[in-house]
Amino acid sequence: MTHEDPAPRPRADPAAVSSRFRVMALAFGVGSLLLGIKFGAYFLTGSAGVLSDALESVINVVASGFALYSVHLSALPADSNHPYGHGKIEYFSAGFEGGLIVLAAAAILWQAIPRFTAPEPLSELGWGALLVAAAAAVNGVLGLLLVRTGRATRSLALEADGRHLFTDVITSLGVVAGLLLVLGTGSPWWDPLVACLVALNILVTGYRLVRKSLGGLLDEADPALLGQIRAVLDDQRSPDWIDVHRLRARRYGHEVTVDLHLVLPRDSALSEAHAQALRAEEALLALPLGVVETIVHTDPCEDSWCPACGREPCSLRIADQQEP
Repeated sequence: MTHEDPAPRPRADPAAVSSRFRVMALAFGVGSLLLGIKFGAYFLTGSAGVLSDALESVINVVASGFALYSVHLSALPADSNHPYGHGKIEYFSAGFEGGLIVLAAAAILWQAIPRFTAPEPLSELGWGALLVAAAAAVNGVLGLLLVRTGRATRSLALEADGRHLFTDVITSLGVVAGLLLVLGTGSPWWDPLVACLVALNILVTGYRLVRKSLGGLLDEADPALLGQIRAVLDDQRSPDWIDVHRLRARRYGHEVTVDLHLVLPRDSALSEAHAQALRAEEALLALPLGVVETIVHTDPCEDSWCPACGREPCSLRIADQQEP
């Protein structure tokens, strides 16, 4: 027997959706402005390090645009073509951003490595460092806002974009350090060296984003999520719940689907089994996980379950309950 909701519930909190969209739109607009500033700094200095930072900002803007669309799409309710909703688009968004980061790293290395043997003249390094540092400060604040909003509204797309901006901040600070070293020492090879270090750093970020995206798309088990679910089920456990097994959970963006089997006494009336399934569902809906959809399968017990059963009295019992 399977219990499911008799009527569909709202698929997303309108306030959370609005918050995601506003913050993502802000990230896109500010990222576009910072992109112009960084390319201005590159044309001013001719630095490979600054170019590497500007190329990463191109990725920021493209990824923010894709994430903005994914936030809109993930908020759409389930339909006949997408019965589980559209939440998984956020995993595609994170994977897309990770792939773009890897491409940006390759482009940076392509530009920087030849400059070890054929350095190009640099100019206005002080102004270039100032512009890049200012952009880093803005990105730091914006990245913090994205990560906090992503966690609060359970949006992988926002959190991924925010973490990418933190990487961009590290990149920018490295570029500023490289420009100051060139300015202080007069050695031009600091510039391509910093660019190569930047490329290696963002490669790690790209790998992590792609890895997290693939885990979500393949419904990789989430031990922390399962632990939360088990804890609330144990807390709300009824004496009639002989066992809870085959517990599974998967995320669809900011939504979670929980699937479990609930073993009940085999002489339970249909109405009683339905009531116990509702009790399990209500306990799960109280979890702070966003929108939760539950599928509770109710199974009749067998004689072998008697040692685990705490129901009293029970005319079908063939063995006493054993304390776990």
